[in-house]
Amino acid sequence: MDKKYNFNDSDEDSSEFDYERFILEEENAEKLKKTAEKTKKSKKTKTPEKPHTAANEIYDWIQCLVSALLICVLVFAFFVRIIGIIGSSMVPTFHDGDSVIISNLFYKPKQGDVVVLRKLSFQEKPIIKRIIAVEGQTVDIDFEQGIVYVDDKPLDEPYIAEPTLTPLDFDGKITVPENCVFVMGDNRNNSTDSRSNQIGCVDTRYIMGKVLLRILPVDKFGTF
Repeated sequence: MDKKYNFNDSDEDSSEFDYERFILEEENAEKLKKTAEKTKKSKKTKTPEKPHTAANEIYDWIQCLVSALLICVLVFAFFVRIIGIIGSSMVPTFHDGDSVIISNLFYKPKQGDVVVLRKLSFQEKPIIKRIIAVEGQTVDIDFEQGIVYVDDKPLDEPYIAEPTLTPLDFDGKITVPENCVFVMGDNRNNSTDSRSNQIGCVDTRYIMGKVLLRILPVDKFGTF
């Protein structure tokens, strides 16, 4: 049985106190209070952004430049190199003074690739040549007609300056040894290459990289 309280000593003016209503109102008030506190907390005051001063902009630019420089250093140290071409042995594909980007990353020599190599027994400076045949393939040259044969099939060579008419030291059909390549310049009659005993078949370890891109002269920038 619910208790009822009388706050008046006089029986005549006494009125009963509604305890249930009092509890309900207290609970509602407490809920409203908690709701108001949650709403207040949820309204986060945004911290005003600091003004972007000229000094900040300069600092940001310096950070970008330093990052770009580091990336360039890493790329050119481990992945690619820039090589300047000396001589005319690759005319008309490349000319003296051209600059190219080469890479040896995961490179496996293939017929037709243009590569930069260094063979110290020939000369100290790098040379640029085209791979005509790889290990196991045969090379023969008809110097009367100027035709190069690989595995007894004539090569289609739209890149050469003129037919191959100069034998140098080449005296007959050969098979390219293991881990070697047979290279020639596109300027066939003005190129010292695998036809010469000075170079011969080149060990693949002498290959510095495959030519990927020409960067100079600017008007010829791009692939070839």
